[in-house]
Amino acid sequence: MELLEKVIVYPEQSTLNKRVFLSNIDLCLVVYQDNIFFFDPPSSEMSFSKIFNKLCNAFGKLLVHYDFMAGRLVQSLEDSHRFEIDCNDAGIVVIAARIDRKLSEFGNIFAPNQNLEKFAMFQEEEIDLKEKPLLSVQLTQFACKSLALTAHYNHCTLDGLAVRDFGANLAALTRGDPLIVVPFADRTLLRARNPPKISYPHFEYGKATNIENLFSVRGISGGISVRQNVTQNQIQILYLSPQQIASFKMKAINDCNLKNVTTFHVVAGKIWKARTIATKMLDDKVTAMLFPVDVRKRVSPELPYGFAGNALVPGFARATVKELTELEDAYHIRKVQEGIERLDDEYIKSSIDWLELNKGVPCREDSFSLVSGLRLGLEDQHFAWGKLKCSTPLTVKPGLVMLLPAAPGDGGLNVCLDLPEDQMYIFRRIMLEF
Repeated sequence: MELLEKVIVYPEQSTLNKRVFLSNIDLCLVVYQDNIFFFDPPSSEMSFSKIFNKLCNAFGKLLVHYDFMAGRLVQSLEDSHRFEIDCNDAGIVVIAARIDRKLSEFGNIFAPNQNLEKFAMFQEEEIDLKEKPLLSVQLTQFACKSLALTAHYNHCTLDGLAVRDFGANLAALTRGDPLIVVPFADRTLLRARNPPKISYPHFEYGKATNIENLFSVRGISGGISVRQNVTQNQIQILYLSPQQIASFKMKAINDCNLKNVTTFHVVAGKIWKARTIATKMLDDKVTAMLFPVDVRKRVSPELPYGFAGNALVPGFARATVKELTELEDAYHIRKVQEGIERLDDEYIKSSIDWLELNKGVPCREDSFSLVSGLRLGLEDQHFAWGKLKCSTPLTVKPGLVMLLPAAPGDGGLNVCLDLPEDQMYIFRRIMLEF
């Protein structure tokens, strides 16, 4: 990998110096995320240098509208136990690199792939948090002229839907077009009530007792990033064909007499059961599966179109291991449906209030998170140098399962997770049972 250029891109125009409030939902996600986006060789004769310049110029324009992305995380002026963003025009990092290998040499690019981690040259930087960019990107050209764009961003800034809008706007600006979606970045709409009112038990959250990463401790850390040596298993991928998914749904509808069953309901139910059994949890343990649900239209008043923040909150399915093992699939699927249905306006506000009082994080004890990237529509984005081919997270962390689209010609989806081989064997067997 050859580093060609590394620049700091600032907003094209000076922006208003201000502090941006982060909601309790944002503060659950003060961690860095890495995604990579692939492009086929440009159809035109556009040089790599010109592509890089177009990218930097587009970011300069975009940061005028997303001024918080060019800021830095700082301790809140009102509460020393909170972060907020100082919109100080400090800028983002943009890197140009070249590698003397073809994209085809890197295996499956439609799912997390440890061979791709070299496309994030900024990952090893360990600096004081208030100096760390909220977004760093690397544009890499392969020997075959294909391109990879890697993004390393702090999740507290944007959720998956807001990232989609950010990418669509970036693509439009590279083409010389206006913004597709005007961002609305005011997160005070998701501020806790005063006084807080907790109306429900919130099993989806837990108090932060084990400090895994100082970024995730809601502003009480002193602000230094600590890289932890965590033993990771090989990322495992299970492909589910359209025919298998259709069979899962048909069985749920016919045998279980369930209504309004979606692909997510049935696949999530099977994953919950399969992973719980594969990890050999004791029968009397209560296990939970968390899954993000978009609440933009579930809160009252609804969040404005173009909301640029985090509005995905954890739904959950919860049961004993014995129940998961012994009861029919209808039980698992219905629990997933209930986990989505319970997220009405009062429940969501109660959860935000719970976080206000408890300074919590998504529950980790005897639980895991299932994140779906099936309906983001990122592949519809057209940049000046071509259409986005596909995208994937760089890695899957322990305790996380991801659903990602398979290659376009294949249809279906990839289930991506981090399990040792012996557990993956059991997981795969249960997932493919009908």
